[in-house]
Amino acid sequence: MERKPKRRTRERILEASLRLFNDFGEPNVTTTVIADDLNISPGNLYYHFHSKDEIVNELFAGFEREISETLASPARRAPNVEDMWLFLHVLFEEIWKYRFLYRDLDDLLSRNRLLEVHFKQILAHKVKTGTALCEGLVATGEMKASASEIQALATNMAVIATYWLPFEYARDPRRRDPSSGLGRGVYQVMSMMAPFLQGASRQLLQKLSQEYVST
Repeated sequence: MERKPKRRTRERILEASLRLFNDFGEPNVTTTVIADDLNISPGNLYYHFHSKDEIVNELFAGFEREISETLASPARRAPNVEDMWLFLHVLFEEIWKYRFLYRDLDDLLSRNRLLEVHFKQILAHKVKTGTALCEGLVATGEMKASASEIQALATNMAVIATYWLPFEYARDPRRRDPSSGLGRGVYQVMSMMAPFLQGASRQLLQKLSQEYVST
């Protein structure tokens, strides 16, 4: 059997850091903790990253690339309600993958200028994509809403997508499987659209939402 190449130390540091930040919160994880987790010396870690902020910035760069691609994908064709549902699931899964950024958002933005600037752009991109999706549904007759209603919907979609994980965590910090709340987040976003959906599209949303209505 062909032997797989060993992962580079830099990649291992990033993978371990993401896991530790997600599990324990970025403020609670030091570079020493990361080095101990990897069974390497602090000096070895410092050779690759001179500070924890450098690790955070590298992880954020990966997140920014991935979520920018996700946010751009729905604009490639006219959407329907099922497209919206699937898109939101992918978006929430992306947020879950880098959940420390959302759970520790206020702290990170207050001390990291790069995140402050770039996260603002991501929020704007979320609103832009939400607007384009709603406009697409209006154009195909699946939804009826004014321009101001669409803008409000798109903004609210971005708010829920950004703050759903902290809300779920605050509701039940000891939940064994916090990822189980992602579907409810998608449902909350879609439920805001329900009053604006027309005919078969509204019925399809009700069908897609069935498993989340009682949770």
